[in-house]
Amino acid sequence: MIREKFLKIIGVVMIVSSLSLGVGSLSLAGANAVSADTVSDLKDGVTGSGGGGAKNSSNRLPIVIKTVVNILLFFVGAFAVIMIVIAGFRFVTANGDSNTVSSARNTILYAVIGLVVAFMAFALVNFITRQL
Repeated sequence: MIREKFLKIIGVVMIVSSLSLGVGSLSLAGANAVSADTVSDLKDGVTGSGGGGAKNSSNRLPIVIKTVVNILLFFVGAFAVIMIVIAGFRFVTANGDSNTVSSARNTILYAVIGLVVAFMAFALVNFITRQL
């Protein structure tokens, strides 16, 4: 009994830690990416040293908004994946308990709904920032 609980806890810790390492490596992989806006600003002579012209100030707000939304979408996606894994683990280890099964199903449902809402918000923000 105690051994089974210990193995379950170790399994959850291993899954969560491997997901954390995967998410961290993905964020490190994208850390060195240079956007096309940055390259075009550098070609136009905007160095970012405080001499921002009209082009720099008018395009800054949509870029900042898109960056914030992309970061939030990344964290929402990672959190949803972790919640789906935990709910799946609870679903498998429910041993026929109807309350645990329904709770795990609801967790998976809410995580998927959260992903859908996050992607719709992402699409809406991208549409609006393109219009600016």
